[in-house]
Amino acid sequence: MAITTTDPLLGRLVDGRYEIVSRVARGGMATVYLATDRRLDREVAIKVMHPHLADGVDGAAFVSRFRREARAAARLTHPGVVAVYDQGLDGETSYLVMEYVPGENLRRMLHDQGPLDVGRTLDVLAQVLDALAAAHRRQLVHRDVKPENVLVVDPAAGDLETATGHGAAEHDRRDRVKVADFGLARAVTEVTSTATGTILGTVAYLAPEVITSSACDARTDVYAVGVLAYEMLTGTLPYPDEAPLQVAFHHVHEDFPPPSERFDRLPEAVDRFVAACTARDPRARPADAAVALELVGRLRAELPPEVLALRADRPRPPGSGEQDDVASSAASGGAPGLASGSGPVDGEHGGAHDAPAGDADAPDPDAGSTDAVDAIPAGFFQELSAPVAAQPTDVLVEQPTRALASPGTDRPRRGRRRAVAWVLAALLVVGGGGAGAWWWFEDGPGAWTSVPAGVAGVPADDAEAVLADAGLESTTTRTYDDDVPRGSVVTTRPAPGEPVRLDGSVRLVVSRGVEMLDVPDELLGLKAPRATAALEGAGFTVTAPEGEYDDEAAKGTVLAVSVPEGSRQRHDTEVTLTVSDGPAPVQVPQEVGKEKDEAVADLEGLGLRVELAEPRYSEKIPAGHVMKQSPKQGTTAHRTDTVELTVSQGPPLVTVPDVVGMSRADATKALEKAGLEVEENVYLGGLLDTVRFQDTTGEAPKGSTVTVTVW
Repeated sequence: MAITTTDPLLGRLVDGRYEIVSRVARGGMATVYLATDRRLDREVAIKVMHPHLADGVDGAAFVSRFRREARAAARLTHPGVVAVYDQGLDGETSYLVMEYVPGENLRRMLHDQGPLDVGRTLDVLAQVLDALAAAHRRQLVHRDVKPENVLVVDPAAGDLETATGHGAAEHDRRDRVKVADFGLARAVTEVTSTATGTILGTVAYLAPEVITSSACDARTDVYAVGVLAYEMLTGTLPYPDEAPLQVAFHHVHEDFPPPSERFDRLPEAVDRFVAACTARDPRARPADAAVALELVGRLRAELPPEVLALRADRPRPPGSGEQDDVASSAASGGAPGLASGSGPVDGEHGGAHDAPAGDADAPDPDAGSTDAVDAIPAGFFQELSAPVAAQPTDVLVEQPTRALASPGTDRPRRGRRRAVAWVLAALLVVGGGGAGAWWWFEDGPGAWTSVPAGVAGVPADDAEAVLADAGLESTTTRTYDDDVPRGSVVTTRPAPGEPVRLDGSVRLVVSRGVEMLDVPDELLGLKAPRATAALEGAGFTVTAPEGEYDDEAAKGTVLAVSVPEGSRQRHDTEVTLTVSDGPAPVQVPQEVGKEKDEAVADLEGLGLRVELAEPRYSEKIPAGHVMKQSPKQGTTAHRTDTVELTVSQGPPLVTVPDVVGMSRADATKALEKAGLEVEENVYLGGLLDTVRFQDTTGEAPKGSTVTVTVW
């Protein structure tokens, strides 16, 4: 039957903006819900702090820690880190709004699929270390790295890129992961006053120095990543059946066991990497995540394909009690009686949903050789390590560190109850013989069944009814799908026909229909790279731009968009931008010798601008005609470019000599010497040979004619 809940926040509108849709996860400090941001019309994850934590003497500290999570996480901008969008207080409700990441956490993936092969493990480690390196560069330490805080993105949720490439072997499915919950992160240079002798974090992943002295820096994250590597390679933690206090004792007083103790086909190089990350002396570890990431890359480059394909056998059948208890213990970071307050929600970032989990087949045990790895020198993983000063840190699990001098003997009550239950079960099996064992595996808690067919492609209510008829409970997650109608089931986890515990639950992945995206506004006029980034940020694929000449728009700016701005389009819509190539090119024509108005009309008809220079005298070019142009004829210009024209004023002016009273010959000689032409009017046969009149005086254009009257 379907799971029901009476959570009072379901359906509530937080701060007038975030509508609570469903509950995703609950932890000791907060509960995470899937919500809809009405203002931006998108899904978000909203973390709501438990109200009782704000009461009492320590209430202010809890609220401060909760808000510090927002500030610390918001400082990180990295594709491998879950983004923080908002933080606020609605009445008595302190909340934090984060990116919603459809998928599952690494804990769930390991539980469902068992150990990962070596190549897949290195892929996940590289992405986790890349995200942590971004934090370490900003002097932030995560301080709670564990599988619950590594989200594996569901590839069915969208067209996502695959995991970061480091020469990775090919897998049927590449894992893309995000590191979540920087709720315990603090700047390593910040010092605060905290309770004395207490420990912060999940004990299975705590570095020895955190347990003994609360010292914490980037190398404590590296230690946790080493534990994570061990768990991914072997499918279990090194001390799965021991109480948290005993686990802490092992971390402080013993070297971390190599993964090859459980998976003997692993090469020595992998053991050395894990040993380097989990060295008890912090100075022997890689200095920070960036250094550890470089080691992962070098390790992968040295491993042949047959080694990358190695995968350990599953340590327990899925759903077996002991393995589930191990996961539960690791997730809690402690047990009742040890922890007076738990940390932030494990994996509660809007993304702790189960995604498709394709188990890889175990490789042939005899496949290949590991000689290429064994040649790596023993000091390979220490050459880049450097000591980093430890800084004080906050504390959460209140266990005096002096008690770790010897293993504790008091187990938590839950551990006692579980031990008693197993003893009674063993007595029952011994007393009942084969009948008790038969009941346990056929009808009791150990029984298995198969997920029924007929649940994919049908409405969610019908699928829930089919599962209920089969005696199975169901939960629901939602994802966008281009083919399955909204409200119908895309698939199930586990898939139809796969085994599931008789008392287990089947996850229904229900279609939201085709994902629609909002086209950004105000793209016109932007430079093409900015417009492309805005469209890609909204989730669209942007094709190669189309160029178009334009006299007004600067080259590279957007003239048009293939879809209306502000509209809603399918997520797979390809958007094309029309981008200005600037003014069109033109050839400058010959304008010298033309009349000015004619030349200006020619040039402006080609889209060119005309600028007139100072007129100049010319004895060859008539006045009012173009005597010079720049640029010259045949030059390639562009529309709106300027062509400068110099227009002739005609010949220069000269002073006309006064020749009245001169003889005919002398007058002619003087005028011609001044550059003037002479024309004579002769009366009485020029009897007296004297110039009596001249028609021009003062100045005249050179070469003009002066008429003289002679008698």
